[in-house]
Formats: sequence, C-alpha cells, structure tokens
Amino acid sequence: MSQRCELCGKEPIFGNSVARLGRNAIHRKIKGKTRRQWKPNIQRLKTATANGTPVRMNVCTSCIKKGKVVRRSRV
Repeated sequence: MSQRCELCGKEPIFGNSVARLGRNAIHRKIKGKTRRQWKPNIQRLKTATANGTPVRMNVCTSCIKKGKVVRRSRV
C-alpha cells in the first residue's frame, strides 16, 4: 500500500534518532545517531464521489478527523 495520503499529500519523513547520556546534566553527551523514519497513519477506505459511485482512497487519519473525506454510508 502506498504510504501517501491522496488528499493532503502527507508521506513518510526521515530524521535522526539521537541517543544521549546523562539525565539532568546541563551538557548531555551524544552517544550515537541512527537514521529513522516517521510514517503517517494511512487508512484505506471507501468514499462516495459526486456521482455516487464508491471509490477506495488512501487517506491519513488527520484528514478523516478534519472531515475532508465523506465516507460511504452502509445501506
């Protein structure tokens, strides 16, 4: 499944996971850096289009919460 929202275009972002030594120190030492990835919460759901035919879309949960997607009613 594609890791991209079809409405807002949200996709995975990349960065570093930084391991630090010391708890409450003023200058904490960096032990190491590794690459990591943050993935969006993509859901595949049926939506209703303008002419009423159902279409499957990959949509992130933030778009679902905002109401950008009209879910198909189960009749």
